[in-house]
Amino acid sequence: MPGNRNTGEDWSPEAKLAVVVETASMSEAELSAYCREKGLYPEQVQRWKEACLQGAGMQQDQDKAAQKQKRESRKTIKKLKAEVRRKDKALAETTSLLVLSKKLEALYGEDPDSSEDD
Repeated sequence: MPGNRNTGEDWSPEAKLAVVVETASMSEAELSAYCREKGLYPEQVQRWKEACLQGAGMQQDQDKAAQKQKRESRKTIKKLKAEVRRKDKALAETTSLLVLSKKLEALYGEDPDSSEDD
């Protein structure tokens, strides 16, 4: 921990978090003594604690948003896969019809779609 070197605002986020964790269970008198020893103000520690809680809340919101996005992505993927299966079936059916048409044409020697009036 940086200790008395600076005012506390120059401390790293890790050091600030360490102070918040270390002082979490302290009484007001213990916190005041700790702050005097480190060159801090109890209000600073309180602000850091609030920032930590706010950050944790933001992380929770981000996690929820990520889970929602993941669900939506899975739903979209499922929908697209169903559409691909449907189109594959339609393509297979069209291919089968084309093959049968070619076989019929080869069998009778004429195009069944063209109607010639003799």
